[in-house]
Amino acid sequence: MSFVQPVTLRDRGIALEPLGLHHEAGLREAAADGQLWNIRVTGVPAPDETRAYIETALRMREAGSRLAFAVMEESTGRVLGTSSYHDIVPALRRVEIGYTWYRKSVQRSHVNTTCKLMLMCHAFDALGCVVVGWRTDNFNFASQRAIERLGAKKDGVIRHHALRRDGTVRDTVMYSLLAGEWPEVRAHLSYLRDQPRPATQE
Repeated sequence: MSFVQPVTLRDRGIALEPLGLHHEAGLREAAADGQLWNIRVTGVPAPDETRAYIETALRMREAGSRLAFAVMEESTGRVLGTSSYHDIVPALRRVEIGYTWYRKSVQRSHVNTTCKLMLMCHAFDALGCVVVGWRTDNFNFASQRAIERLGAKKDGVIRHHALRRDGTVRDTVMYSLLAGEWPEVRAHLSYLRDQPRPATQE
């Protein structure tokens, strides 16, 4: 049994619920906000792929390698996107955070920082993780900047590592954060999350 078990996390009006088939319509609607499946360097499902996307996540949860969450807006019940713990290694007390995407209208808001804080707090403080990792496409510069803003350190690049949806092969940029680095990162992210946002941002 994986040391990562289904749980619901809540903060600042956002809930992370274990992803299930009942989220299918909401997840499809979230992806349609910006037609996110057209972005080459992400893995957002197209409308007709949404059910298979969730079924794959559930199989991975059963295998103990991934726990996917639906990102929910509590006041409206809208699905805002999804994020996951994945590549779970109990013997090393290691998880990675990924498979993350949000509807376009909430990008560059507090949602990502709030979700990452919840996931990192749970990983380090509740699960006792020694390290949390991230990985992203070498051409996904926005993702790399976002991970670096979290305080993660770049470990390196795995070349010719994974297929993209268009059949090309990507290099993968790897990042990590150690438990000893977490207290300072938590303080900084909490500060950033609580800062007022410019009126031009959603």
